[in-house]
Amino acid sequence: MESQDSESINLGDNIQLSGFKIVSSEELVVVKKLIGTQVRKFQDMLPGFERFVVHLKPIHKTEKNMQYEISAELIHEGKVKNSKIVDRNLFMGLSTIFNKFESMLQKKIKS
Repeated sequence: MESQDSESINLGDNIQLSGFKIVSSEELVVVKKLIGTQVRKFQDMLPGFERFVVHLKPIHKTEKNMQYEISAELIHEGKVKNSKIVDRNLFMGLSTIFNKFESMLQKKIKS
């Protein structure tokens, strides 16, 4: 189930994307699959998983180049974990964000 307004995209009940209107429709398909797959992994790792929110913002935009500021929140058991990165490549930036969260979650699981 997916709903969309001018600012945000909801993928199911627990994933929200905002600022992705700047991304082409082809890239958005890949972004949705990438985020959906990763969030399923987080749900399996965290029994109290509630929501994953990603905000995308273009910065330092020039005619030939742009950087993306990606900030994400993982909410579980009422607690919020945040991560933020700036990258020229949207997919590499998302991958870095997911790696940071996965590292945080692995530490939480081990403790």
